[in-house]
Amino acid sequence: MNQITDFKAAAAALRLETRAFIDGRFVDAASGRTFPTVNPATGRVITEVAACDAEDVDRAVAAARRAFESGAWSRMAPRGRKEVLLKLADLIEANSEELALLETLDCGKPISDARAVDLPDSVATLRWHAEATDKIYDQMSPAPHDVVSMIVREPIGVVGAVIPWNFPIFVAMWKLAPALAGGNSLILKPAELTSLSLLRIASLAAEAGLPDGVLNVLPGLGHEAGKAIGLHMDIDCVSFTGSGEVGRYFLEYSARSNLKKIVLECGGKSPAIVMDDVKDLRPVVENLSAGILFCQGENCSAGSRLLVQEGIRERLLDELSKQFAEWTVGDPFDPATRVGAMVEERHLDKVLGLIARGREEGAKVTFGGNRVLEETGGYFVQPTIFEGVTNAMTIAREEIFGPVLSVIPFRTGEEAVRIANDTNYGLASQLYTDDLNTAHRVAKAIRAGTVSVNCFSEGDLAVPFGGYKESGFGGRDKGLAAHDQYTEQKAIWIQLR
Repeated sequence: MNQITDFKAAAAALRLETRAFIDGRFVDAASGRTFPTVNPATGRVITEVAACDAEDVDRAVAAARRAFESGAWSRMAPRGRKEVLLKLADLIEANSEELALLETLDCGKPISDARAVDLPDSVATLRWHAEATDKIYDQMSPAPHDVVSMIVREPIGVVGAVIPWNFPIFVAMWKLAPALAGGNSLILKPAELTSLSLLRIASLAAEAGLPDGVLNVLPGLGHEAGKAIGLHMDIDCVSFTGSGEVGRYFLEYSARSNLKKIVLECGGKSPAIVMDDVKDLRPVVENLSAGILFCQGENCSAGSRLLVQEGIRERLLDELSKQFAEWTVGDPFDPATRVGAMVEERHLDKVLGLIARGREEGAKVTFGGNRVLEETGGYFVQPTIFEGVTNAMTIAREEIFGPVLSVIPFRTGEEAVRIANDTNYGLASQLYTDDLNTAHRVAKAIRAGTVSVNCFSEGDLAVPFGGYKESGFGGRDKGLAAHDQYTEQKAIWIQLR
């Protein structure tokens, strides 16, 4: 698929796998049921996907447990696991054009983003964790001369990974890579809206040499397959990325079952603070725009609250409106498109409803604010700027998950920090300043898992990613910290005789 020029035609020609992947082969759901997956850019059904439920979860867990206990993967030498995972990374890279097409077809994101960001970052993530496989050491602890005291890591066992719809492959790699690197078996459930790319990943994993049962991919509805994963008595850990509402369900499921470990990343309402000491606004407005418009704003770390100091507000917003105008909304398969479609009609209605709520509560739309391209049947929303926002308004409190920016003025750095921290979330944040003292002081004061100074970034692969407060807990994605959540720590105390 190299040198594709007509991405829409290439997507239409794709051969789609729609069955579940259990114990090394593709199978229909035990019930025979399916559910539709829809192209967000057209509103039309792409295909029908296997609707897995509790019976399928039982089958997958039995296969995963059998594979784990066999030792074919869990006790394989770390170097051996590394080689298989590196081969998988090579296969994903070799098939990245096909996978990018699947992401755009299913998610509605621009093909340019899928090709330039999602797939390269996914490959890099997998390679990073693969290389870490044989470089994570156990420890010796201080002990008397007649004692050997060891602290060792062991795989936790069978892991359930529940993946969001905004970055299916990318977030899957955040979980799959460290979980498999540590020797675990994995039950991966894609979001019901975006199953196609991860089913293709399953076939590549088999081709790479992953033993049967080690990776299982179960498409299905959240209240059926997701719930069954959460309640299963033989799953040892569930890593979930998604809404706080569903995250709470997984905590409940753990309490009702075997007290399995729960790792949650549950979204954010991230502030972007701009101090009036900033002289060059060009990189600032570029970063602010990317921070809220990348992936249509369907990004948990999106900078959705712009906190701007009064002395620079008018000039910044003028430049920001010009920048927003350059973010073209359109067909996701057009390489010129920078803002694609909302993932489904229900989500479109949510975003439009919150825009209407902002107007009702007294905020003023100064850019965008409307549904567009309705004639396509797709779910498109203009990039939107609200001014006159207070932090008490709904649009400043709730995660919109769309291309909607709420502008909140402030006078002092102390006021900015207070507003920034006045939220139930604490995932990410941005700070723009030319003053080093301000950078350090404000960055330390913000209650968020990531503070990006003079950029919009979550850091590179080596930097842990996760949040404070209702943005989640239980572990971190990325970096060596990601391996901790998929391992048990064991103390071995040997008395010498």
